[in-house]
Amino acid sequence: MKLEKKITPEYILRAKRITVKVGSSLLTDKSTGKINQIWFENFIADIAHLKKFGKEILIVSSGAVSLGKRALRLHKKPIRLEQKQAAAAVGQVELTHAYQAELAKHSLTVGQILLTKDDTETRKRYLNVRETADMLLSAGAIPMFNENDAVSDGGFRFGDNDRLAARIAGMTCSDLLILLSDIDGLYTSNPAEDPNAKPVPYIEEITPEIEKYAGGSGSEFGTGGMVTKIIAAKIAVNAGCGMMIADGKPHNPLTKIAEGAPHSFFAARCGHIAARKLWIAGAPDVAGFVTVDQGAENALNAGKSLLPSGVTGVTGIFSRGDCIGVRNPNGAEIARGLSIYSSEEIDKIKGSHSGSIEKILGYQSRSEIIHRNDLTVFSS
Repeated sequence: MKLEKKITPEYILRAKRITVKVGSSLLTDKSTGKINQIWFENFIADIAHLKKFGKEILIVSSGAVSLGKRALRLHKKPIRLEQKQAAAAVGQVELTHAYQAELAKHSLTVGQILLTKDDTETRKRYLNVRETADMLLSAGAIPMFNENDAVSDGGFRFGDNDRLAARIAGMTCSDLLILLSDIDGLYTSNPAEDPNAKPVPYIEEITPEIEKYAGGSGSEFGTGGMVTKIIAAKIAVNAGCGMMIADGKPHNPLTKIAEGAPHSFFAARCGHIAARKLWIAGAPDVAGFVTVDQGAENALNAGKSLLPSGVTGVTGIFSRGDCIGVRNPNGAEIARGLSIYSSEEIDKIKGSHSGSIEKILGYQSRSEIIHRNDLTVFSS
């Protein structure tokens, strides 16, 4: 572990796609329960500034429950689960409107995506979320995520938005996740209690020693402490996304980070595409198989996507988003990947050119059956 290694703004400059998580303690004013308007305006100005430099920005924002509690006059603590769900339903409207109004001042559009835990664990929903986010980003909009607390059964299933943000960063192939917090990074011990606590600016690997440094939560509104941030870091770096913990309290917090303000950086274990390919290769089961001709096998070995024209057969029953195997003309499994179409759809379009998909099916999702980024080819 290297305590002395310094972080430069290059981590932000190099990142193309950045997910930013904002906690309730930053977004809401403690005394009024409303949006911390001055801070919020400066934060959105930071987002707009990054957009001008060609960055794709995704936001994971807490605050709905806090805003809803004020609106519904739920001042007692603790409140019941159904009261939290009602508060989330009311507060999410106010939260989204605040983002919409402030981003509009910079000619930016926001798209709201509310998730439950199942949406990140069911492959079909996972792909739907990723494709929706990709479409918003390609249109220049900013996807804003939050847990769908109003309908999540069993309470707040993610437990905190740190872990939700890490899941989203991985799902959307973000290069960098920034957790804006009320502390400027990881320390060797709790700096509020230990004057000898030292900052840990660079974490190459999350070891038991690093985990031991994590403390409890110091935020009144937030539910996540350093423990959950370490858990979030594990999720992010294993998905190929670097992660920062930084102090979000100053105005223009992202600008402060880019100017070199203290923070902790967790290095990704590998690129996000490589991480996803490792997951696919290690999938214990496949839902079915497609058989391809020699030309398609050659194309896959060259790093290309699998197109319907190269498919000669389909085995098994599977749905969009399932992990399937790819067999060559000799019946050997040569690859695995996430199918964009179901087995029934592939059976109809196999052997056809991509341009014929819409005519055959009456609709078209993508031109590939498996995209190369969702495909792992086994070495021969």
